[in-house]
Amino acid sequence: MPVDDILLDVEEKMENAIAYLRQEFRGIRTGRASVGLVDHVKVEYYGSQADLRQLATIATPEPTLIVIKPFDPGSLKDIERAIQAANIGITPQNDGKVIRLAVPPLSMERRQQIAQQLKKMAEQARVAIRNARRDGNRTLDQEEKDSQLSEDEAQRGRDEVQKLTDKYEKTVTDVLQTKTNEVQQL
Repeated sequence: MPVDDILLDVEEKMENAIAYLRQEFRGIRTGRASVGLVDHVKVEYYGSQADLRQLATIATPEPTLIVIKPFDPGSLKDIERAIQAANIGITPQNDGKVIRLAVPPLSMERRQQIAQQLKKMAEQARVAIRNARRDGNRTLDQEEKDSQLSEDEAQRGRDEVQKLTDKYEKTVTDVLQTKTNEVQQL
């Protein structure tokens, strides 16, 4: 396998780790209302699991309010149950047509807990990036051992893999810092 293919594979794995981290961070509650807080909630709808965003319009008309308007009014109770089961820390208010989620301000203690949770998630992303580095280096070593790559090519590949690792670990740090600042804002 050529060095460029190995590097593409490693970079794709690292990019996936970043994309997953960003997706997970969208579901973390900050002091402001965000559609990302509930759009991933799974709703039991006619015997199958569906994302909330497939069953309803989700809007944030105010900085502290999320409004969910189901396409099918009969699914209102199912959506309400799913939100309660998702354990996002907000009690849904149902008026018969829409569900309102009032996002209360976070206490300082809760903000610190969320910051710790964010750090753990970021560390998991870093581990995934390091695992991609390890796999890439193993592939390069194996190709070199099998005489598919010269020693210089393999070393150049390892250097490139390390550069990718550094780049994506910095991206994780930047994403973590941005989200932590968002959580810490009053």
